[in-house]
Amino acid sequence: MRTVRACRGSFRSRKHFFLADQRGAVALEMPVITVFLIFSLLLPLADVAIAGFQFISAWGALRSFGQSIQYSPPTDLTDTSSWTSSALAKADSKHPISNFKLVCGDGGALCSSANTATPKYYSYQTTVTLAPMLLKAVLCSPSCTFTLSYSERFQ
Repeated sequence: MRTVRACRGSFRSRKHFFLADQRGAVALEMPVITVFLIFSLLLPLADVAIAGFQFISAWGALRSFGQSIQYSPPTDLTDTSSWTSSALAKADSKHPISNFKLVCGDGGALCSSANTATPKYYSYQTTVTLAPMLLKAVLCSPSCTFTLSYSERFQ
């Protein structure tokens, strides 16, 4: 009879020991915490990072296009259409160049046969379209399309 009570007593003490030990509670809470961290921290951070990479890529394309035409200015300012088309052919296809202008003089007038004044500038634009997963209201307040402008003086 004593052996039965000893076993029964040890069973009770093990049960009491397991109830007192709460190490398994962390394992049950971990999926909830992980899902919370992913949706509240990591996905919004990924949205911001993707938007940053898109802006950096577009800005790099603008600067690269500017460098490609910087040292090859048009030889004839009276007719720049052939030079403009060859210059636009050098642009990055991921970020197409729009609103390309060749400006002569300080007033901002376009170069033509009547206007060949110096200094000579070029300016152009490209657009970036964002597609955020969670931060659409924050990153795309009016719209998800942003226009980046670039202008530089010929040397």
